Formats: sequence, C-alpha cells, structure tokens
Amino acid sequence: IYIAAFSSRGLCSSLFELCLDSTTILISEHIISEVLKNLLKKIKLPADKANDIIIYLREQCIVKGYKKLSDKICRDADDDNILALARDNQADYIITGDKDLLVLKKFDLIPIIDPRKFWSIIKKKEGNSKNTMN
Repeated sequence: IYIAAFSSRGLCSSLFELCLDSTTILISEHIISEVLKNLLKKIKLPADKANDIIIYLREQCIVKGYKKLSDKICRDADDDNILALARDNQADYIITGDKDLLVLKKFDLIPIIDPRKFWSIIKKKEGNSKNTMN
C-alpha cells in the first residue's frame, strides 16, 4: 500500500491520507527498507525523493518492532514479518494488495483485507459517527 500510495494518485494514496487522519498506522524497519528498495528499483524515484518519503513515513507512522514467527505462514517468507508486526502490536487490520497475504483472510483473528474493503469500512465508520453527532 505504501508504494502504491506514493507512486500515483489513486485509492491507495487516498486511503493512506484518510488513515493518517483517522487511524494509527503501524510500520516496521523491515517494511521501511522494503518501501525504500521498491521506490528506488521498481518506481525508479530519485534517491532524494525516496528518502523524503521514508522520513515522512517515520514521522507519520508508528515504527514498531516484533518477534519473528516461529513457523513459516506465507508462501513469501518476507510477508511473515508483516504478520508478526500485526500480531505483536495488536493491529485491528492488515491492509494489503499482496495476494500471498490476502489468501490467508485472517491471522490470529486479525482480518487481512484489500484497500478497497478497508476504504468501505472506514468510510462507513465515518458516516456512522456523523449520524451520531446530528
């Protein structure tokens, strides 16, 4: 989501901005290094722009640690780091476009959902809170 949020205007960008305003966003050193690597190699951003994004993420998100999982859960071992981060920090959701994670549907009772589904959830909560204020 982070890479998509900073590579183009669209759902992930809007969702990231919405989450900054209304939720706590967890991130880890592992995710930060993956984001930097992908911004440089996949998106081909100049190093100074990519580093600015990393600084922004560190300022806006909560950087947390975690204990590695004892068992391999995902087809992609890197994704186990995301599961461990969510588990150890009692995340409410894992929001991802990664099919290797989405196929799990949940991990330790934490729903794993795509950005569009989370967008619907958060917008619905906003609508309900507006209704309560009327």
